[in-house]
Amino acid sequence: MASSNATTVSEYLKELPENRRKAISRVRSVVKKNLPVGYTEGMGWGMIAWYIPMKDYPDTYNGQPLCIAGLASQKNYCTLYLMGPYMSPAHLATLKEGFKKAGKKLDMGKSCIHFREADDLPLDTIAEVVGAISPSDLIQFSERTHPKKKRARAS
Repeated sequence: MASSNATTVSEYLKELPENRRKAISRVRSVVKKNLPVGYTEGMGWGMIAWYIPMKDYPDTYNGQPLCIAGLASQKNYCTLYLMGPYMSPAHLATLKEGFKKAGKKLDMGKSCIHFREADDLPLDTIAEVVGAISPSDLIQFSERTHPKKKRARAS
């Protein structure tokens, strides 16, 4: 499954084969436990997503909630999307060092980490990185990255 039409996290998890459900559920638990207050879990972009609700920050650059993390079962692997390492060199360094210390291979794109089993990830490092970006930090990053929208709001 590359993208899901599920409307709830429960529906999404039920769609997954047992081995994927187990891996996704374990990583989901780590994210949920460590995410700062102010984010909401739901379905977005065809995956489990954690984001700032539009009621809390409606003036986004694309009319979509600001997403801090996502978790998906793809065709050949599972993927954890993390905005922290994408937007912060310090968080990226923390992530890389955590993988190195744990003796695990980091298979990463810009914001996506591919894995097959939860044990492929240094879950303590994932917890640290997930907990490092508050909603206000994410809003500041978005406004720096999309200054046209920021200027439009100021007018």
